[in-house]
Amino acid sequence: MSKKRLKVRTPQFPLYSEVRYLLQVFEGTSQAAIKKMLRAIEEQTGTPRHPVDWTEPDSWIRKRLEGESADLAQKIWEESNQEVNPRHVYGAYLFINNNSLLTDNVFGVYQISSRGQAFLDSELKLVAEIDDNEGIPHLLRILAGKTKARRRDLLPEWRDFLREHSHFGSQATIRDTLRRRLNNLAERGYVSREGVTYLITKKGLDYADRFTRADLDQKRDVIRVIKGFNSEQMQKLASLLAFMHQRDFEFLVLELLESIGYENLKITRESGTKGVEVIGFVQFGISTLSEVIHVRRYQASTGRPALDQLRAAMKKHNCTSGTLVSLGRFTRDCREAAQAEDILPVKLIDSKRLLELLCENRIGVTRQSVSLYHIDEEYFSSSRDTSATSEN
Repeated sequence: MSKKRLKVRTPQFPLYSEVRYLLQVFEGTSQAAIKKMLRAIEEQTGTPRHPVDWTEPDSWIRKRLEGESADLAQKIWEESNQEVNPRHVYGAYLFINNNSLLTDNVFGVYQISSRGQAFLDSELKLVAEIDDNEGIPHLLRILAGKTKARRRDLLPEWRDFLREHSHFGSQATIRDTLRRRLNNLAERGYVSREGVTYLITKKGLDYADRFTRADLDQKRDVIRVIKGFNSEQMQKLASLLAFMHQRDFEFLVLELLESIGYENLKITRESGTKGVEVIGFVQFGISTLSEVIHVRRYQASTGRPALDQLRAAMKKHNCTSGTLVSLGRFTRDCREAAQAEDILPVKLIDSKRLLELLCENRIGVTRQSVSLYHIDEEYFSSSRDTSATSEN
């Protein structure tokens, strides 16, 4: 199965003008020298009481850097017409490497690649490819659906896009990736900024149209509806598990464990609405291990006491491993204790993973397939080309 292609790959997304300056500065410079300068700058973090002031490169470059690192930082500052602060080039350096805009020779010295030259020449095909990889078209589509918008108005849709297409998930990173891309679009004239509000320009609308295809938008809408429906079903399933009859719940637990691969399952203790304790055997290589499984029916967070109870049961039944299942989440204290060394191992399965297991093994869940037909335009294009060739 092919992996999903990630987008928004550069967290500290730069202005393209900065990248063009740096490409020319880095040409003929060794990779080692650039990394050395970045490392020397990064090591000077300062403290809350004594922060490092990076606002005036003319004052800090020679004061804080030495040798070739100072020379390279000075070159960046001067050859960019004092537009690029050497303190803030790490994101641009990542961007350059991610997009293969430089290539190093056998001596480790950078040269501008053919892609780098195309970027310097602002060739639309390459820039559009890079923009697409960084989520720019989607951000333009979000803006196109607004009149004027603040960053906070764009955050919900941008956050949903990141969660689907990238590894970024923290609130701070989501805000930062949005801010940097808006600054990039504003510099290129695709977005205008008035105070704290943003508005897509005519140039931005025309550029967004380059990426817009109605069939893909319709497919995205279908997928969004399906995901929303599945999410509602998972919430309903979690609620049913919490309030279903105890005997039914025990049967479901046994059926799930059997589907996963446990054998000779036996309920050893009932806990009413709190859950159930099960002992079973599972094959591990050439060995058969006995295991205690506690399934907690609490939707609230499960803490350390539940873990301690499970380990006590493991000793009581002389079992070598244990699993703690919860309809909620686990507290940090519980997770850390489960991973502690020199103590009986315990696996933790939270509500999200439990629901996934029920779906994967189709316990109380059915799966329906939906077929989406997509026309292979390249097939018909190649057919026309073949036909034209044969006529000639």
